[in-house]
Amino acid sequence: MKLLWVACAAVVAMLLAGSVYTVGENQVALRFQFGRIVDSDIKPGLHFKIPLVQNVVAFDRRILTLDAQPKRYLTQEKKDVSVDYFVAWRIADPRRYFTATLGSESGAEQRLTPIVVEALRNTINQRTLQDIVSLDRSNLGGGMLKQVNEVAGRSLGIQVVDIRIKRIDLPEESNVLASVYDRMRAERSRVALQLRAEGQEEAAKIQAEADRQRLVISADAERDAQQLRGEGDAQAAAIAAQAYTADPEFYAFYRSLQAYKTMFNGKDVVVLDPNSELLHYLSDPGRGAPTK
Repeated sequence: MKLLWVACAAVVAMLLAGSVYTVGENQVALRFQFGRIVDSDIKPGLHFKIPLVQNVVAFDRRILTLDAQPKRYLTQEKKDVSVDYFVAWRIADPRRYFTATLGSESGAEQRLTPIVVEALRNTINQRTLQDIVSLDRSNLGGGMLKQVNEVAGRSLGIQVVDIRIKRIDLPEESNVLASVYDRMRAERSRVALQLRAEGQEEAAKIQAEADRQRLVISADAERDAQQLRGEGDAQAAAIAAQAYTADPEFYAFYRSLQAYKTMFNGKDVVVLDPNSELLHYLSDPGRGAPTK
């Protein structure tokens, strides 16, 4: 009898334990009865269910990330681009989510990927390559996100929170890459030519200003030199005139000696007229000799 009571207590304890379950703050849950969903609006907290008849399946209701493989798309001008992106999504309708995916996160991502790819293709097909490269990667436009959510919400019970582009590449085997590089080189060459022309123009201005200043400085220096030279010549003439008036005979004698020095310097033979006034000191040494 005692063993029977122990067995009954154990069964009751098992039934009580199987009738209680909890839903976390970061979870959504479904309650099933014989495989049929009987409750999909279960709030976080402690709940009860019928043991052995009902069971509960919980899902993560936090934002999840779908990191897809890069895909190739065609732009408006039929040029290839490779787009690497990720999708932030969460469960919006647990009943529909379970019905579509049986609660499998990987299954949900497999079904969500074609929906996002199609929306991206439509968006990129409507833009040129330049628009794609300069596209604001933080926001591809509310229209595309709305389109994805309409399909994903209706078929999967999923809400796509955001679609972000991580990287946009040009395929190596595509001739687009070469054309982009050629355009970049042409643009850089144009900028270099413009900067070089501006530099040459500025250099010409600086050179012209330097030449102008050089001419002005040279003219001023030549003017000052001529003025000083004239003043020096005037002073020399005044000194010479003063010396001549002080003793004309001695001055004439001194000038003759200077003339002799210049005339006979380095010359062995000098031909002169005997009656030349230049030789009067040589022909008559006593003539004009200075007196004390």
